[in-house]
Amino acid sequence: MKPEVDIRRKIVSVQEAKDLVTAWQKTGDTIVFTNGCFDLLHPGHIDYLFKAASLGDHLVIGLNSDDSVQRLKGAHRPIQDEPSRALILAALACTDLIISFSEDTPYELIKALQPDVLVKGGDYTADQIVGSDIVMQKGGNVLTLDFLDGYSTSAIERKIKTYL
Repeated sequence: MKPEVDIRRKIVSVQEAKDLVTAWQKTGDTIVFTNGCFDLLHPGHIDYLFKAASLGDHLVIGLNSDDSVQRLKGAHRPIQDEPSRALILAALACTDLIISFSEDTPYELIKALQPDVLVKGGDYTADQIVGSDIVMQKGGNVLTLDFLDGYSTSAIERKIKTYL
């Protein structure tokens, strides 16, 4: 029988994340950071997150708060609240930490955590990625990953609306 794991331990404050990231880096581990709304988790998200995790030893996710999602996506979003989105991400084997942030960008979170690798989807170029200056200045890598074609939260939302 597998030991029970409390996935909620992956959902941490900025200070807890900073302490863990610092400890991991002291042992030589590579920290990968990405961020997003992750409103309705779909195969595109899963593919992206597992690819991101493969780039280092620990995957840290900055999760937009509900207020932040509304400012970015509109008053009708998020569809799922922040605790639900965080818990779903924490359930993934590839994730190590989830930290919510309420700003429009994760710049301050990236500055606090100092990850070794910063990853975003392929619709960005490295110089457009928020926090790339921080990661590159310390000698880290900024990478983009291709999206899995045919998947998006907006497309799922449109499909659901056709059934209403």
